[in-house]
Amino acid sequence: MDITKDIQPMTTFRNHSAEIMRHLKDTKRPVVLTVNGKAAAVVQDAEAYQHLLDLAAEASAAEGIRQGLEDMADGRSRPAREVLDEIRAEHDIPR
Repeated sequence: MDITKDIQPMTTFRNHSAEIMRHLKDTKRPVVLTVNGKAAAVVQDAEAYQHLLDLAAEASAAEGIRQGLEDMADGRSRPAREVLDEIRAEHDIPR
């Protein structure tokens, strides 16, 4: 982050939005907008934001897998057939 370019007052964004949007697209870095000197919002290029969403989804999937493997290692799992049989019995679904 370049604090001289990536942190801007909201009024600067309002008055120079086209220039800041070009900066976002060129750098792929977010811009922090301030109000009264305090961070109020973050503006980000759509492509960079999508990349961030993709990374978050990957991290979430990896964490789910890690937790599942930990559950298996610690004996907190049951065979799928047992679970499916239980579901079928609860809902009167024939096998």
